[in-house]
Amino acid sequence: MLSPTEKEEIVAAMAHYDLKKAAGIDALRIVQRHRGWVSDDTLRDVAAALAMDPAELDSVATFYNLIFRQPVGRHVILICDSVSCWVMGYENLLEHLQRRLGIGMGQTTRDGRFTLLPHVCLGACDKAPAMMIDDELYGCLDAEKIDAILESYK
Repeated sequence: MLSPTEKEEIVAAMAHYDLKKAAGIDALRIVQRHRGWVSDDTLRDVAAALAMDPAELDSVATFYNLIFRQPVGRHVILICDSVSCWVMGYENLLEHLQRRLGIGMGQTTRDGRFTLLPHVCLGACDKAPAMMIDDELYGCLDAEKIDAILESYK
């Protein structure tokens, strides 16, 4: 069930569009901001609020890779795997991150602190290699910078 706050924010998002269902991504992001991810039950509630078929909204949610359809850690690390980042050392940094966190791509640390996900492009080619944690972009990365960044998320 959607919380009163979520309902209020979704109604406000719908006001920006001629069709309710056009607010689909906005509504899913609202729920995710409050809950961390979008469960099947919540997706059905959002679909009802938007007068959509749940399968139609699920196709939107699964297409847009920044909507999380399963639980994630408190902090989501998106590591850019674009060509620019590959050329600038992505593979070594990915190995360092996986070793440091003790997880593989798509996994969450045992303490639930971090989830590591690939991202096709963060739009930071001039800062390659790059990663994003939650809404914070980090570029020109090396192993030492990554260690310092991770320490700041305790």
